[in-house]
Amino acid sequence: MTIGGRLMQLVGGMTRSNAREDVNRRHRPDYRIALYMGLLMLIGLIIIYSIGPQRANVLNNAYGSNYSDTYFFVKQAVSLLMALAAFGVAAVVPYSVFTKNGGKLLIAGLAACAFLALAGWAHLGIAQASLGAVRWFNLGPLGSFQPAEVLKFGVLVFIAVFLGIKTQQGKANDVHETLIPVGVVLAISMLFIIVIQKDLGTGVALISIIGSMLFVSGINKKNGLIILIGIAVAGVILIASASHRIDRIVTFLQGDSTTSSNTNSYQIDHAKMAIGTGGLTGVGIGNSVQATGYLPEAINDSVFAIMGEIFGFVGLMAILALLTALMYRMLIVMDHLGDMRLKLIVAGTFGWFGSHVILNIASMIGIFPLTGITLPLLSFGGTSMIFIAAALGLVFQLSRYTVHSSRLKEAQYEDSSSRRGVGRSRHASRSRFERH
Repeated sequence: MTIGGRLMQLVGGMTRSNAREDVNRRHRPDYRIALYMGLLMLIGLIIIYSIGPQRANVLNNAYGSNYSDTYFFVKQAVSLLMALAAFGVAAVVPYSVFTKNGGKLLIAGLAACAFLALAGWAHLGIAQASLGAVRWFNLGPLGSFQPAEVLKFGVLVFIAVFLGIKTQQGKANDVHETLIPVGVVLAISMLFIIVIQKDLGTGVALISIIGSMLFVSGINKKNGLIILIGIAVAGVILIASASHRIDRIVTFLQGDSTTSSNTNSYQIDHAKMAIGTGGLTGVGIGNSVQATGYLPEAINDSVFAIMGEIFGFVGLMAILALLTALMYRMLIVMDHLGDMRLKLIVAGTFGWFGSHVILNIASMIGIFPLTGITLPLLSFGGTSMIFIAAALGLVFQLSRYTVHSSRLKEAQYEDSSSRRGVGRSRHASRSRFERH
């Protein structure tokens, strides 16, 4: 059977198996998820307001463009509003709509990536090339759109439902019925993201999404080790096949640059300078030096370093505390869901969000090779923020269906008619969770 045929069979089989949905009665959601997300978005907007004029000036001088001082702030504000709308839709639309259409979401993501690849090869204007890679659709006045984010969301929902059903059937470690199909989806996704779009950072995020779900589903040590070895081997091959990836690894292994001529370490050197210059309390809003053109991608991938320069160590610790608190709330919700499919959706979102946070910050402080991945909810950009907000909105909705720890096992195995009693629990807050 061809790979395409196998994928269609998986989509059809999942849809048929997903006919019955959980009917736990809704209760009060975990509002702290929305609070922490909103605070992070607000901080990101403040940063863009602070360095947007400098970014516009750098681009105008370098490329002869005509960006206004408020261009990036306005774009980020619009993206924020769209992200809030995506959060609201995912929080309100019944989760069964997402779980029943996971296969369609996955196919939509793959189709969008395939169309982008074809448009890039044909040199069509709609395919936006940047730094030697084609990762965005150019939508003119509407900005750009990154189809990889659609693929992430599709993989999240599809694999969560598929793996959740297999886990409930006791087949989480079945190689032919579970692991190979998951591997097929991952391999096709990696083909588009890492090989065609040359985006290793997004590829790592996809692996983190699936890896988190496999871990929570209860994959055994033997299969887990085989998967890790396979990913490691594939990673070495993919790194060795691209000279820019080899350069990044070599630069990382060399450590701090001792000469100004080391262009490969230029970005990380200036990121460290920015964080170091910030000191304890920062230089203040509007006083960033690195954002004036010294630090590449100051508004995107390097925004953590700019925040360190502006807010200092104290400010960075506050931002890290918010990021950690948001991820912790996801773990709390995941731990108190009785339906394995829903549990895996939250686990995948945690892997998605956490991989971005860890990879971005680790690369900016020099403990991981530079990957070029955004800091969620804080970096400039619309597509990433919109789909991460949508995933968080889905987690927020699922926090309405959490149950007592003492009732989780019962909730997993009882039939739909008896779940009405379990659904009366109201335990979305931390204090109530921790009492059970």
